[in-house]
Amino acid sequence: MKIQIFIDTVCGWCFIGSQRLHLALQKFNHNFEIIYVPFQLNPTMPEDGMNREEYIIGKFNNMENAKPMYDSMASEAKKENLEFNLSNIKKTPNTVLSHILIDVARKHQVQKETVFNIFSNYFIQGLDIGDKNNLIKIGTNHGIKQEELNKEFDSEENIEKMNKMDKIGRQMGITGVPFYVFNEKILLSGAQSVEMLEKAIEDSK
Repeated sequence: MKIQIFIDTVCGWCFIGSQRLHLALQKFNHNFEIIYVPFQLNPTMPEDGMNREEYIIGKFNNMENAKPMYDSMASEAKKENLEFNLSNIKKTPNTVLSHILIDVARKHQVQKETVFNIFSNYFIQGLDIGDKNNLIKIGTNHGIKQEELNKEFDSEENIEKMNKMDKIGRQMGITGVPFYVFNEKILLSGAQSVEMLEKAIEDSK
């Protein structure tokens, strides 16, 4: 069974949703093909990213308006044993390179752990996942050679591919992530419960 999950790597709900999906899969004895599809919540983000506080103020008018949403997200993360440290995050990055890393990791069959480490580097450690050196460290930790990563990150073709995939998602009507496509039959939006994901898997057989 093929399951596509549209994510952005600066989306805390995507981290939560990804963890819940893997929990749901444990109920089944099937072979699953999980494909993480790139989506950019901030497609016009400068290549070097921007100061996180400035980004939040630009989006919510002030930090206080954003607090309830981020508090809710951190609370939901705790249910999946994820300790978000949002105060550690100093920059909102451009996510194109992190999506390229996920694509490369899929070819090396280390996609699941790579996705987890990208998310945890950002939401738990507060590291800049738009920084090529940080991404290279994640990739090499999972057995991908640095030379290959540099080549993939510098490829204009890969950058265009990530931007094209983002546009495809928008053409499908996707405006928020995570967004799941189960066996090209059932569509689900948002960080659904494990039970809802299990039902979607069952219904899409």
